[in-house]
Amino acid sequence: MKKFFKILFFILLAVGVIWTFVYLFKKSKPQTAEYEIVEATLGSIEKSTIVTGQIDPRDEVSVKPQVSGIISEILKEPGQSVSEGDVIAIVKIIPDVSNLSAAESQVRVAQMNLENVEKTYQRQKTLKDKGLIATEEFEKSQLEYKQAKENLANAKDQLNIIKEGISKSSTEYSNTKIKSTITGMILDIPVKVGNSVINSNTFNDGTTIATIANMKDMIFKGKLDETEVGKITEGMTMTLTIGAMNDRKFEAVLEYIAPKGTQENGAVFFEMKARAILPDDVFVRAGYSANAEIVMDKATDAVMVPESCIVYEGDSTFVFRCTQEKMPQQFEKQPVEVGLSDGINIVVKSGLEVGDKIRGNEKLK
Repeated sequence: MKKFFKILFFILLAVGVIWTFVYLFKKSKPQTAEYEIVEATLGSIEKSTIVTGQIDPRDEVSVKPQVSGIISEILKEPGQSVSEGDVIAIVKIIPDVSNLSAAESQVRVAQMNLENVEKTYQRQKTLKDKGLIATEEFEKSQLEYKQAKENLANAKDQLNIIKEGISKSSTEYSNTKIKSTITGMILDIPVKVGNSVINSNTFNDGTTIATIANMKDMIFKGKLDETEVGKITEGMTMTLTIGAMNDRKFEAVLEYIAPKGTQENGAVFFEMKARAILPDDVFVRAGYSANAEIVMDKATDAVMVPESCIVYEGDSTFVFRCTQEKMPQQFEKQPVEVGLSDGINIVVKSGLEVGDKIRGNEKLK
């Protein structure tokens, strides 16, 4: 029995030694690599960049009062369309006590002066009718009477303006009626009935009654990285994708690139503005977020191959043209001139023709 196990042991040992020598022999033999065969094709390549930003009206106008007071009535709401001259709100004047007292005193003085001049005028008229005074004397008295009446009317108007901000002789030009200065849509009315407002003057900007904009003239505002700003020019077209309307794309035309950049988190950005071309049936709200795709370079009907097939040696570029596709594969080194790349495919300007087969990536075994 012991003899049997001893013989079995030597047999297994011999098999293991033989298998080891066979395995090492196979590993020592050079293996032939097999590569994917790629064909040069005709196509188009675009190199683009995405700019994030938002859609805003080109111009937003803030309507401010010309007098200080309290909002007594608001006639419009945000979202309503208005024409130039439409009344948005009405301001009630809170008169200054000293100015009011002075104006009332001026009315009393003008009234007394009118009564005195009127008496003189009536006497002069009676004497004129009897032929006892010259016409020149009567006309002088008549002129003074008319001036006194005009002075009283002016004093009363001034008092009414201080009290209510309205002149009875020109109610259509009342400063208490806050009117729209442009035709457009009301974006916001930040005040409510009862709020105190301050007029626009040299010391402050005044209280904003409403913000109005033309919603038919919209622009895209975004920021370009300094590495990209030199590759685009004003007048270039771009494609807008609005966050609230992902299923639609719109065209825009670049109108402005800031001449000075701003630094943010270590990078320099330049503000850009583009005119959005929107159909009449599309309503875009101010402040919508959007992305703009700008095509910086484009090649059409060009010979292209995967960029991974290109071999770089210094300033030269090569591919390996396939001369025998069957195993063992054979290739020859071919210099080429390359162009635009999108990171996946690259344009071959010269050295290859459409349909040429070249070496691709090595196949995994």
